[in-house]
Amino acid sequence: MAKWSYHQAVGSKGFDKESFNAIIDRYPDIDIDYTSHELGPRSATMANGYDAICAFVNANIGAKTLTVLAKNNVKIVLMRCAGYNNVDTEAAKKLGIIVKIVPGYSPEAVAELAMGLALAANRRICKTYNRVRDNNFDIDGLCGVNLFQKTAGIIGTGKIGAAMCRICAGFGMKVIAYDMYKNPALEQFVEYVSLDELLSRSDLISLHCPLTEENYHMINMDAINKMHDDVILVNTSRGALINTSDLIKGIKMGKFQGVGLDVYEEEDRDIYYDHSSSLLPNPSASRLMDYPNVVMTAHQGFYTKEALYAIAETTLRNAQDAMNGIQNENN
Repeated sequence: MAKWSYHQAVGSKGFDKESFNAIIDRYPDIDIDYTSHELGPRSATMANGYDAICAFVNANIGAKTLTVLAKNNVKIVLMRCAGYNNVDTEAAKKLGIIVKIVPGYSPEAVAELAMGLALAANRRICKTYNRVRDNNFDIDGLCGVNLFQKTAGIIGTGKIGAAMCRICAGFGMKVIAYDMYKNPALEQFVEYVSLDELLSRSDLISLHCPLTEENYHMINMDAINKMHDDVILVNTSRGALINTSDLIKGIKMGKFQGVGLDVYEEEDRDIYYDHSSSLLPNPSASRLMDYPNVVMTAHQGFYTKEALYAIAETTLRNAQDAMNGIQNENN
């Protein structure tokens, strides 16, 4: 019987075990062990005797980690997410390690959070919530803008971006998009434009693309200057798509009506830890939270019941296929 070790960089959470254990009986050839240790070059030695490890977005799966895994006969890296920018795929290929991802666990889960962030930042929902809890019903400084009949600019129109396009259209917005590859399912109501045109025309800009060398810091000072004033910016993809220093400059300039972030640069030191009794390791995150028009969440776009079970199902299928030498669309 094959067995694989489930690693999450910040430790296994209750929801991980619940979603995987709920369906593990469907995969009798797979055993799961959970560990709270972070995945990195040192902890990778603990994978000795396992066929595969499963990791999340903040795991360290660089060349050193992969080399240790290979020495311990690990054959498969199973990512519980769509992104794999934290995996040195070239090193994995050289070492003969298969890398599999979960590209479409629940596009709507992430897209719905993206719209939620846009609404919360625009209408200052978090700020007014705190006021009302203190019996303060003053609405001064909480003015937002209508989204109806405004223009939504969606960068990246894969499954999640397409879901966001549909949500924006449902709000009565005109939807424009930028992508290297057009999604034919959106042609009836989405207008594809250049990136510069999207930046200059959009009232709401939402990022839905993987992080690559080409789009690293694609939202920088130059891009921000092309946006019109009072734009709403949302990022639920990868933090490094946005240059944080430039974003803060743009906020100080009064460029943004609102900013909603589920991800941000160097978040690996922060997310899924409780820092309520200490200072955040990442000072830029603390700076962003100081601004009243910025709403931040804890990289939880995936965190719905439906998404968790879809992640577990796809991950276990990926493991089974890999062990049986079957290539699927998630390689």
